[in-house]
Amino acid sequence: MKVKALLIAAGVGLGMLSSTAFAKGPEVVSGPGYEEACFKPWNAETKFFKWPAKPGPYKIALVNGFVANVWRIQMIQTAKAYAALPEVAKELKEFKVVSVGTDMAAQLGAVEDFINQGFDAVLIDPNTPTGWDRVIRLANQKGTVLVGFDNGIESKDIPAVAQDQIDLGKISGEWIVKNVGNKGKLLEVRGVAGTSVDNERHQGFRQVVEAPGNSFEVVEVVGNWAPGDSQKATADAIAAHGKFDGIFTQGGSNGTVQAFLDAGQPLVPMAGEGENLFRVQMAELQDKGLKGLSYGQSPAQVAIAMKAAIAALQGHPIPQLTSVPNPVVDYTTQKAGEDYFPELKGDFFAANAFPPCDIKFTAPQIMSQSGDNTK
Repeated sequence: MKVKALLIAAGVGLGMLSSTAFAKGPEVVSGPGYEEACFKPWNAETKFFKWPAKPGPYKIALVNGFVANVWRIQMIQTAKAYAALPEVAKELKEFKVVSVGTDMAAQLGAVEDFINQGFDAVLIDPNTPTGWDRVIRLANQKGTVLVGFDNGIESKDIPAVAQDQIDLGKISGEWIVKNVGNKGKLLEVRGVAGTSVDNERHQGFRQVVEAPGNSFEVVEVVGNWAPGDSQKATADAIAAHGKFDGIFTQGGSNGTVQAFLDAGQPLVPMAGEGENLFRVQMAELQDKGLKGLSYGQSPAQVAIAMKAAIAALQGHPIPQLTSVPNPVVDYTTQKAGEDYFPELKGDFFAANAFPPCDIKFTAPQIMSQSGDNTK
């Protein structure tokens, strides 16, 4: 994949000593970088950043935006679970979490507050890709490392970890075409409006289904990556448009399936997210017509972001953009106990392991943590 102008690249790694010395940001160095199997550069053109080593332990904060869906809650739980691991906890003097909602000004203010409090690093899941220049300048002045993940900040000069969202949309579109054919009525259930993840998945999906030779009617609704919102949006779409031939949803996938069941509509091929309940539905309802593909935007990428921040503070070179693999299973390949967990009845995202980074979580490790702000 080519790196676009708006590529998921959220964050900034900045100097460790004086604000004057590091006002221009990190040193650009040649690869290979630190633990390259974990911090895999996005492509051959990806540059590497390096900061002078700073002694630990470190004060690190996580500033999240939107929190009203399962993925964001589990992401926060995973961050806390990672911070609690003995080998990570010894590197941390303090770990704080705050979620601010969808207000961009509130998120900028929260990041600035942690910078002004002297935090060594701030992890950011940004509400929007633009408007971060002032925060980046302040971080440069104060010597705070910012690392982005999940959604993106529009900058090529700051480090982030990311999954290829356009590719996820394309994978879903190609699978839909393979299982539906090249014509029919499709339902597209989008995520949180204005985020780079939503925009890029949508772009990748539409590139495939709107390609020459295809003739689809696409009905588009907003599900906010949340089961309840997706269920309602899907129910409204069924009431207004009748039957569909295929579905692409960005999240809240099990809610979309439930809406079809409640409406008595036939189940159709569906590409959805990595929710455990959706994968359970894929296993249990395939004989009723639910051919499912489940891709994973893993909440555990927050752990890779924290690992990157600690590595940067220790003076190790890291890529400007780290490529996190896209895990994908379908109804013919998924395995119980490995790709999904039938015994878990609550909402849970199943893809939580990144072996190259020595990151792997059990469901109890994650679910024992809260998704709340820290005091």
